[in-house]
Amino acid sequence: MRRTAKRFATAAALMTILAGPQSAWAAPIPVPAPDGTVSAPARTQISFAPLSGARTGTANEHESRTAMSIIKLYLAEYVVRHGDPADRDAAVEMIRSSHDGIAERLASKYPGAIAATIAEFGLVDSYASGYWGTATTSTYDMVTYLDTKIRTDPGSPVLAAMSSAGDRAADGTAQNFGTARLPGVIGTKWGWTDDRSSAHASASFGPDFVVAASTYGSAEQLSSDVTAAFTDGPATPPPPDPFCIPIAPPLCIPGTGAANP
Repeated sequence: MRRTAKRFATAAALMTILAGPQSAWAAPIPVPAPDGTVSAPARTQISFAPLSGARTGTANEHESRTAMSIIKLYLAEYVVRHGDPADRDAAVEMIRSSHDGIAERLASKYPGAIAATIAEFGLVDSYASGYWGTATTSTYDMVTYLDTKIRTDPGSPVLAAMSSAGDRAADGTAQNFGTARLPGVIGTKWGWTDDRSSAHASASFGPDFVVAASTYGSAEQLSSDVTAAFTDGPATPPPPDPFCIPIAPPLCIPGTGAANP
């Protein structure tokens, strides 16, 4: 009961943060490539969505890649809403510690869970398989899922689990890389291959943005590619200087909200 009460307290606090008044632009700002997409090496895909504004991503953000432990989000989504009450705390712990043993048990008990989440959230690049560990998804779909949750269900135990993840996963992997390195991040789910070198992924949310990234490479390569793809922005963009025609008195065309003298 104590763990359940703590989980709901975390969810309530998270809902307050996400639903409260936010700055006009507190999210990191993507660095654009020449074609207008997010700039990143070909090995890496990134998707980004501010809660107000247009979403963007790398040119390859729709590639369906190995989902690794990111797929546990889709599994937990089904279990916390439709599973037996006894399994809901386990689903939360699966997210917090990326516990493969729990994933094995829940995926076996709810074999249609991942496919059901994919269908419900309209995930266009995600595919369930006969085994949870071989499912695929894209950063585009990761962002679609999290963006929908924050907008429609900010008190979700899944989001609360992401925001209270442990420093290390059940297998000892440090949970501190990728999109978690961006300023303003509140919660993250990470993924990695069994060899801990072939591929890594992460999906995060902040008070006013969602971001996901996946790379064919190490955790540090993912972190490097993600941090290079964003720059910190001011909470509110400074208004442009008015354009003034040098007459007497000067006539100024306002940038935002200024008046002629």
